[in-house]
Amino acid sequence: MNNYVVRQPVKDRDDQLIGNEVMFQLGDDALYNSSEDHMAAGTIANFFMQNNEKIYDGKLIFATFTPSLLFRNTPKIFESSKLIIQIEDNVLVNPLSLMIVQKYRNQGYRFAINDFQFSARFFSILEYVDFLKINVKGRTERSGESSMENIVRMARGFNKQCIAYGVDSREDYKFAKTLGVDYLQGTYISEATLIKTAKLDFLQGNFFQLVVAVTKDTPDMTEIEEIISRDAYLTYALFKLINSRYFALSKKISSIRQALVILGIRQLKHWVYLLSMQSDNKDDGGITEQVLKRSFMRGTFCSRLARYIDGLPVSPGEVYMMGMFSTLEYMVDSPLEDILKELPIREEIKEALISRTGICGDLYTLVLDYERADWNSINQMVKKLGIPSNMVAQFYFDCVEEVNEIWKGITFSGEDKDEGEHKGM
Repeated sequence: MNNYVVRQPVKDRDDQLIGNEVMFQLGDDALYNSSEDHMAAGTIANFFMQNNEKIYDGKLIFATFTPSLLFRNTPKIFESSKLIIQIEDNVLVNPLSLMIVQKYRNQGYRFAINDFQFSARFFSILEYVDFLKINVKGRTERSGESSMENIVRMARGFNKQCIAYGVDSREDYKFAKTLGVDYLQGTYISEATLIKTAKLDFLQGNFFQLVVAVTKDTPDMTEIEEIISRDAYLTYALFKLINSRYFALSKKISSIRQALVILGIRQLKHWVYLLSMQSDNKDDGGITEQVLKRSFMRGTFCSRLARYIDGLPVSPGEVYMMGMFSTLEYMVDSPLEDILKELPIREEIKEALISRTGICGDLYTLVLDYERADWNSINQMVKKLGIPSNMVAQFYFDCVEEVNEIWKGITFSGEDKDEGEHKGM
């Protein structure tokens, strides 16, 4: 049985992340269409137990629970303040639904209704619900627009918040915004709107040179030290990282070479992209946190999956760089094809990113499909690449945990660092 799990961000109208929905697929059908609900509930409950902290990264968790999951007390794996319990028709038609919802509500859990409709069964439980979710995918031809507008107006009157999901295109996004919903979710929302830098500045900048240097099969530490030393921001970022609580060093480090030795090439490969592009002010030309995390997640996930692919024509470092460079079009004000033409990277990587051809292209396609929860395509690509399907979900959340841990290490404020030093950390 192929079991897949993915997170999809939920953002407010200002593009700020408020939480992530954890989405499941078990076997050949989506979980919530499966007749084997009891078996599925056991699998999901076990997964939650093993990956509780990996799923949670300081934001809300949205997850859909079937009657079996609710009766198994699965939501109690999570703190009530962290979890939004999503319910669907299969809960609403259950004769015990009201009792179940009341029980969890009394324990401090909040609820969302998926695909809210104007019908008696939805209104019977409305007083216990905080979020109404409406599906806007493909509704760009005004089909059902008045009904959705009425739902949003009604939600306002009852002090509920609306989440538009299925926002998978720019048209869906525009439509959802006109409805006046509070939050948005979908593949289009996953890609943040950025203030982009000029292509020439990017290609001549130390960021590009540093990424290429650390992703070589045999990185030259002297070359890396020289690149960092001629860039004040990179030097500052490196010292901020190495002197953070993450490393808990007893003595402050002020030598680039010493910092690189302590960091090690493996961690440097993982951290350098974030270090070089991070900015404290998005409006000042910085890249948003979510896009940086997405770049790093893609690189890490590509590397993890690549271990199980026979005949991959590129090195592990190049696979990692493929995932990292996949977001360049959101960072640089130029088409991705034009940017890649001027980068000294393997043709297999360029072709994968531009046209998704070859084995590398199949790997990149799999990573994108996983982000979008495209279950059918995931199954096809996993079989084609020979990756063990029963391990993919765990690979994914292992990578999520790695990204979160690394991010924590480079985002400690100067005050946090100083406080740690005063405490002897």
